[in-house]
Amino acid sequence: MNIMSEQAIEKAVRTKVPPEINERIKMRGEKVTVHYGDKQALFDVDLNVRENQVTALIGPSGCGKSTFLRCLNRMNDTIASARVGGLITLDGEDIYDRAIDVVELRARVGMVFQKPNPFPKSIYENVAYGPRIHGLTKNKAELDEVVEKSLRKAALWNEAKDRLNEPGTGLSGGQQQRLCIARAIAVSPEVILMDEPCSALDPIATARVEELIDELKQNYTIVIVTHSMQQAARVSQRTAMFHLGYLVEEGATDKMFTNPDEKRTQDYITGRFG
Repeated sequence: MNIMSEQAIEKAVRTKVPPEINERIKMRGEKVTVHYGDKQALFDVDLNVRENQVTALIGPSGCGKSTFLRCLNRMNDTIASARVGGLITLDGEDIYDRAIDVVELRARVGMVFQKPNPFPKSIYENVAYGPRIHGLTKNKAELDEVVEKSLRKAALWNEAKDRLNEPGTGLSGGQQQRLCIARAIAVSPEVILMDEPCSALDPIATARVEELIDELKQNYTIVIVTHSMQQAARVSQRTAMFHLGYLVEEGATDKMFTNPDEKRTQDYITGRFG
């Protein structure tokens, strides 16, 4: 965790460009609980995710923030012992309804993981894979257009346009993470989940990804888990603080970092625990 002084908090919040605030709820969690076998990891979490905003989930390791993130596109379904309770909706529709196609849900709610994980394929094929399996393009020309558009949105086109047939694994760490973002964008998601997307990156690559997140929120709703208080203050409009499986508080990022309602939030942000 990156500890923030009071002055650093104020500076990070002050220097952030004020967003055009959109208060439409894109995803809603009500009384969300998660059990892994007999162990309960989340307790009655109520959290709204606003459209075209970045929501940061913060808190110490093991507090439940990544567990909640994984609930938003049913990634916990891949864990045999996991049981999710409560209600989670996307545009008002229960994503855990039996009629929901999980593959389609994960196209609408994409995910970028902590460690860059490009497929062992070419740069082109990494981005083309999703549109191809979902039948989103009719011919090679359309697929080429989607690949270029996705790489441009991920700020990777200029670096990759002459290397499209080279392995994605040959890119630098920061480029690989932007490739993974391009891969997520290629299927036209509505929400992008990011689980500590910069933790394995150097400061320069981290800055590029943060700039990208700021641009992407114009077209996508983003939820990011981060251990970096500076990153949360820089990139998000809303912040949710988790502790021991509970949602401590949620609110506008500038208020959370300068005048939180809960002492635990203040103590965590300023490094008194975590």
